[in-house]
Amino acid sequence: QVHLVESGGGLVQAGGSLRLSCAASGRTISSHAMGWFRQAPGKEREFVAGISWVGSTRYADSMKGRFTISRNNAENTVYLQMNSLKPEDTAVYYCAQSKAQYSSGSSLRGEYDYWGQGTQVTVSS
Repeated sequence: QVHLVESGGGLVQAGGSLRLSCAASGRTISSHAMGWFRQAPGKEREFVAGISWVGSTRYADSMKGRFTISRNNAENTVYLQMNSLKPEDTAVYYCAQSKAQYSSGSSLRGEYDYWGQGTQVTVSS
């Protein structure tokens, strides 16, 4: 059984930074893509960032230049560094692991089969 546990969320002022972590157990992340998604109240869950099994990254347009996804396979952990946070970044942030091995870090939710419980990020203006 795979478990993904996010941490690092909290309350921050606009312009501030947070670093989210996602610790995986039950299946190594080294051969899988990992992704971060977020869901604001009343909105659909949306793609934030993805990292392929070899470390190439992709971002949603509104996160480019502000967010950085990274992975530490030895620690079975994925990170999301978030800088220059805006009130519209307020959401529950989820990490996810891809179904397929050797995958690219897709923006499509259906490409991921394991999800964490989420961590709340609140950005005040």
